Amino acid sequence: MTDAEWVLIEPFLPVAASGPLPRRLRDQFNGVMWRFRTGSPWRDVPERYGPWSTVARKFREWALAGVFQNLMDGLIAEAAARGQVDLTLVSVDSTVARAHQDAAGMAVSGEVLDALEAAFTEEKGVPLEQQESFRYRVVQVRPASTRTARRTMRRVRNAVERADGARPGLARPNSDAPEAG
Repeated sequence: MTDAEWVLIEPFLPVAASGPLPRRLRDQFNGVMWRFRTGSPWRDVPERYGPWSTVARKFREWALAGVFQNLMDGLIAEAAARGQVDLTLVSVDSTVARAHQDAAGMAVSGEVLDALEAAFTEEKGVPLEQQESFRYRVVQVRPASTRTARRTMRRVRNAVERADGARPGLARPNSDAPEAG
């Protein structure tokens, strides 16, 4: 970090209210910046910035105290006062959207797929094959490989059986079905 950069940054870093002033504040800040610039683990921070544990602790203290947000706000305000910033060009996105491994596709029976197709056709007034905006993929159901997946499949099967009124393979107590035996 250059001396000119440090002059802008130093006022935003907190100094202890009591006790000795940190002698190596600039080195510790440089250590934090080195760590994030390289993406290295904290233990790999070079000794010239001080002990890695001290640099990591300082980062945590500064992050919890909101020092980095204040620093960014202050530097943007300073640059804006000088006429050196155009925030219309700034775009930062660190969003990560993860989906479960089973979210790759929806497996449905043929009857459900036919009903969906009929509903889309009825709504749009155009057969599904001719609708350009809709694409679908039929995924073949694989055997349940995990306990959670097996439990989910069992619940779905039980719900369908309850909707039908009887469980397949089991005679209802008052039915005319012959007893197995």
